[in-house]
Amino acid sequence: MKRHILRAATVLVLFLFAAQEIDAQRFIGSAIAGVNFAQIEGDDVHGFYKIGFNGGLGLTLPVDRKQQWQVSIELLYSMKGSVKHCDKGYFDTIYYAPSMFTDVDRSVPFDPETKCNISLDYVQIPVMMRYEDRYSGCSFGVGFSWSRLVRAKEVYNGFARTTTVRSGTYKTSDWSVLADVNIRLYKNLNLNIRYEYSLVPIRVEQFVYKNAEGSVLVSETHKFHNNMLSARLIYYFNEKFYKNTRVNKYGQVMGTKWLREIPDYNE
Repeated sequence: MKRHILRAATVLVLFLFAAQEIDAQRFIGSAIAGVNFAQIEGDDVHGFYKIGFNGGLGLTLPVDRKQQWQVSIELLYSMKGSVKHCDKGYFDTIYYAPSMFTDVDRSVPFDPETKCNISLDYVQIPVMMRYEDRYSGCSFGVGFSWSRLVRAKEVYNGFARTTTVRSGTYKTSDWSVLADVNIRLYKNLNLNIRYEYSLVPIRVEQFVYKNAEGSVLVSETHKFHNNMLSARLIYYFNEKFYKNTRVNKYGQVMGTKWLREIPDYNE
């Protein structure tokens, strides 16, 4: 795990030096902290009920004179997975995925208060292209990310399975597409809402459906994808602000109260 974090940190540092070489005045750093609301598409556990940490550091490089277009890169620790109170069908003969439950102790009575819990922790490097409307203080971004699995754990009906990073149950790399919006709360502090979805399956599993007599009704191949919403606070460094003097005929400020100062640019 430490090795993967060091590699990701190296990428971020290299980006920092590259940005400084281009224009040290325009480079913007950030600190990020928030929560994930995650699920795994394909595991038949529906809903964004898995809550985990999302946080790290980021670097932003404006690419035009007005600084409306920006490229950003982040180094994050992101906790994904899925969780719910199990339906009894997960552990009887009517509905199951054979390889998923071979190490679950079926002799223990089903407990409806016990959660099915898949925990997948990643070191993640998102790269985004952003557009900022400086008068509203909002920005919109799209991009992709590469994530490295550093922790994996599964619990069914109160029993931990043998799933680990090295067990091969889940792919160690996760490639995802991202879309998000930033809303300026006050000067350097922003609220970020992000959606993320895996481009390729993180796991492929065969699900078998049976009737009460044990006869197979249908067999399906399920492809698992991380599917996630995030709410984060982002604090940007190396930015200066001045009060917005644009007002309407009623004397009300038009747009955000604080405008970001842009070096070497006059409106």
